[in-house]
Amino acid sequence: MTLLEQIRENAKKAGKRIVLPEGEEERTLKAAETILSEGIAQLILIGNPDTIAQKAKEYGLSNINKATIANPKTFEKKAQYADIMAEMRKAKGMTIEKALKQLESPYYLGTLMIKAGDADGMVAGAICSTADTIRPALQYIKTAPGVSTVSGAFVVVVKDKNYGQDGVFLFADCAVTIDPTAQQLADIAVISAKTARQLTGIDPKVAMLSFSTKGSAQHESVDKVVEATKLAQAAAPELDIDGELQADAAMVQKVADLKAPGSKVAGKANVLVFPCLEAGNIGYKLVQRLAGADAVGPILQGMAAPVNDLSRGCYVEDIVNMVAITALQAAAK
Repeated sequence: MTLLEQIRENAKKAGKRIVLPEGEEERTLKAAETILSEGIAQLILIGNPDTIAQKAKEYGLSNINKATIANPKTFEKKAQYADIMAEMRKAKGMTIEKALKQLESPYYLGTLMIKAGDADGMVAGAICSTADTIRPALQYIKTAPGVSTVSGAFVVVVKDKNYGQDGVFLFADCAVTIDPTAQQLADIAVISAKTARQLTGIDPKVAMLSFSTKGSAQHESVDKVVEATKLAQAAAPELDIDGELQADAAMVQKVADLKAPGSKVAGKANVLVFPCLEAGNIGYKLVQRLAGADAVGPILQGMAAPVNDLSRGCYVEDIVNMVAITALQAAAK
């Protein structure tokens, strides 16, 4: 059984309710068919029921009627949700009238379902920007207690099992924080280790990546990674975290023996923490395209409840896998 197959099997046991706010979109509906037929999660599809039924018939989908359909125009709990919104953001000028208008957006409606306890997580982004997915979550779900940095991770599975843990990696941050401070980078390292263990079952070996290994180059960006490594080690002494490490020193034992002898992480890293969003986003896409790796994400880390983003270029299988991951995140909460 592959890792992604195992994630789906584990999600079935969780029995979580996941919102898909883009309920009228073709890939989302086809993914919902798989999710419902396999029992990966309970689904709430947001959209016009007639439109959803018509498209399900057009695409030959027979299980969509197992989902709960929520029409943003007529949803019965909108007034209750508007009260929550007005109370939480009254200092920002939110009123009941403004809230009711905002709830016509499926992304806000899905977010408030989670806030009100009517759903456990949400997956969106097939037809909207990351900002449209994240903004409502940051406003109403907010970050988990003790967490100040939200980041985006990818589970990356490469064909060569000599790398990572049997080919399995977690890459972060690839989606959210553009130029993290040393403290933010440390936060990302610690939460990424927890995500890796939670979702994949690997024993996290966290490499703080740089263009330098153990002082081989001098630059302020290297200094940031060195400081982040110290902060992360102090915050989570039980974790194996090391840096600064170049990518080859992090992943290849022969290189590690030369550049970072004695490191518990070098040569064995399976959680790669990139120094900035530029490097992380470019890095995962290069591995995905050139190495033919599976890359599932971005998995948003640090939220009080799981809300995950999709690429607008996503495939049906990407949505299925992300719903399974979201269900596991919800179970862990």
